[in-house]
Amino acid sequence: MSQSGVPSFAELLAGTRRSAVHLEMRDAYGVGDEAEEFEQFKQTGHVDLDPTAQWWPGWLGMVREAVGRGVVMRRARIVSEPVTDYIRWEHAATPLNVEAGELVRWLPRRRAVDIALPGADFWLFDDRLVQFNIFTGDGDWADPPKEFSEDPAVVKLCSDAFEAVWERAVDHEQYTV
Repeated sequence: MSQSGVPSFAELLAGTRRSAVHLEMRDAYGVGDEAEEFEQFKQTGHVDLDPTAQWWPGWLGMVREAVGRGVVMRRARIVSEPVTDYIRWEHAATPLNVEAGELVRWLPRRRAVDIALPGADFWLFDDRLVQFNIFTGDGDWADPPKEFSEDPAVVKLCSDAFEAVWERAVDHEQYTV
């Protein structure tokens, strides 16, 4: 457990046995550790797909370890079209997520208008614990950056929302930006 008493993502994923699903609903994020690589992409149109660069080794290692022990990791992204530069960058980098074992789908926002969605991005672990990711208006982490819930009604809302999005979404390999 981290010093704050709040479990880290790595700890949550390490305790997951069956599934970890992630719903992303913003068209842009402004998280500081991505700024340099995103700016480079905007200037060059190129994404460094070297799995040893930047933050990738830690993330990809966690994904491979979880998938290797049987956890199904799915990520769905609801996006406005035409997509933002940020989404274009995410799409270009997603092959690394897929290569590590994540299943990724994209849903155009116009196809999500009749889905009841929670008010924030989230991770749902084993259909029992929701970690909401809270961002500022500019897309950086809010303080505190995460909220948690094990309330069965909240878990059900998030699970139902994710599954509805997943069912309508397009596999990464078929989605073009």
